[in-house]
Amino acid sequence: MSRHPRQQFDVLVVGGGPAGMAAAVRAAESGRRVGIIDDNPAVGGQIWRGGSEAGSEASKWIERLQSSGAGVLRGRVFQQPGLRILLAESDDGIWELAFEKLILATGARERFLPFPGWTLPNVMGVGGLQAMAKSGLPIRGERIVVAGTGPLLLAAAAYLRQHGATIPIICEQASWGNLARFSTVLLAQPDKIFQGLGLKGQLAGTRFSASSWPIAADGRTAVESVTISRRGKPETIPCDYLACGFHLVPNIELPLLLGCQIQNGCVRVDDFQKASVAEVFCAGEPTGIGGLELSLVEGEIAGLATAGRIAEASKLFSKREKLRRFARSLDRTFRLRSELRSLPQPETIVCRCEDVRYSRLREQPGWRAAKLQTRCGMGPCQGRICGPATEFLFDWKPDSVRPPIFPVRVESLSGLTGDSNLELCEITGGRS
Repeated sequence: MSRHPRQQFDVLVVGGGPAGMAAAVRAAESGRRVGIIDDNPAVGGQIWRGGSEAGSEASKWIERLQSSGAGVLRGRVFQQPGLRILLAESDDGIWELAFEKLILATGARERFLPFPGWTLPNVMGVGGLQAMAKSGLPIRGERIVVAGTGPLLLAAAAYLRQHGATIPIICEQASWGNLARFSTVLLAQPDKIFQGLGLKGQLAGTRFSASSWPIAADGRTAVESVTISRRGKPETIPCDYLACGFHLVPNIELPLLLGCQIQNGCVRVDDFQKASVAEVFCAGEPTGIGGLELSLVEGEIAGLATAGRIAEASKLFSKREKLRRFARSLDRTFRLRSELRSLPQPETIVCRCEDVRYSRLREQPGWRAAKLQTRCGMGPCQGRICGPATEFLFDWKPDSVRPPIFPVRVESLSGLTGDSNLELCEITGGRS
C-alpha cells in the first residue's frame, strides 16, 4: 500500500458533515490552509447525503466549501503516531496529516437496544435504512415499521414513504405527555414548527403511537413481523423491514484517544469550542446531540476561533445558546424509559460481533470484566453497538480507547514504528 506524501495544514478538520464543513469554510475563508477529511464519497454527512439540490442549504455550504480553497481528502483517521500528526487510511494508501490546529467534527451514530430478533436480516437502524435507500436500495412497495425514539423517526419515515414504501406504524417510546411538553418548546422555534408541519403532511394517514416500542422481531430467513408493546399490550404487525433506532450517540473515540476531557458522554469544550487538549477544538454532535442548526453554528465558531477571529466568533454565542436550550429539551423529551431495560431475554445477543448473550453479560461487574470474560466489545465494531447498549442496560462506562480506533488493514499499520511485531502484539492484546 502506498503512503501519500505528508500533508501539512494550519487547520485540519476531521469529519465532513455540517459541523465540519462550516468549520472548514470559516477557517479557509480566513486565509488558513485547511484540510477536511471524511470517509464518505462526498461531504455532507448522513443528514445531507444525497441532499445537495440546487438552492438547498446543503448545496450552498458545499459550494462555499469548494470555493474556499480547503482541501478535501477521503479517508478514515485511525491513529495518532505523534504530536499534531494523524494517520488516515484511504482506498489507495495512507495519509499522514500534520496540523497546527485540529477541529474534531466526528458526528454521531444511532443507538441500538437489543431485543429478541433484532439480529434478523432486514432489521436495521432508522438512519441506516434511510442511507441505504438514498444509495439505491429498492424500497418501493415494502412494508417498513419505524420504531425507537427521536426526531429521526419522522424524518426517515417521511423519506421512505416518499420513495414508495408503506409505513404501517411509527412507534415512539416517549410518552404523549413528554411530546406535548416538547411541542410548547417548538413555539420558540418557528422553523421547527414549519418542518414538523411538512413531515405531518408527508405522513398523513400513517399511524403514530407514543409509549410504544418493539419487543420482538420474528421471521425465518429475514424479518417477517414485529411485535410491539402499544399502550402496555402486545400487537404483532407484518413487515418486510424494521427500522429501529433509539436516538443518537456521539462519536467520541478519536477525542478520547487524543486525551480530550469527556463530561456526561460528550466532549467538554469552552466558549470557543476548544477542548481540554492544546490546539484541539470540537464541534457538532460530539459536544452534545443538538441537530443540524447547532452543528453548523458550533462549526462556524470553531473555524473562526482557529483563525483568531475571536470577536466574530463571539457574535454567534447567543444563537448557539438558544439552540442549546432546544437541544436540552430534546434530550429530556426522548430520554429512554426504564422499561426498555427489560427487552433482552437471557438468550438475546447483545454483542453482535462476538455473539455474546445477555445472560453472560449480566453476570459481569463492569465493562472491563465483560471484555476480559466474554470478548464483548472486542469485535470489528469495537464496542460502537454494544457499548451504548450496555451503558443503558447495566450503567457500564467504557474506560479506555485503544488504537486503531477503526478496523484497518495490517499493511496500514506496518509502517507506524517499523516494528510490525510490536504493532500486531498491541492490536491483538499480546497474542501471537
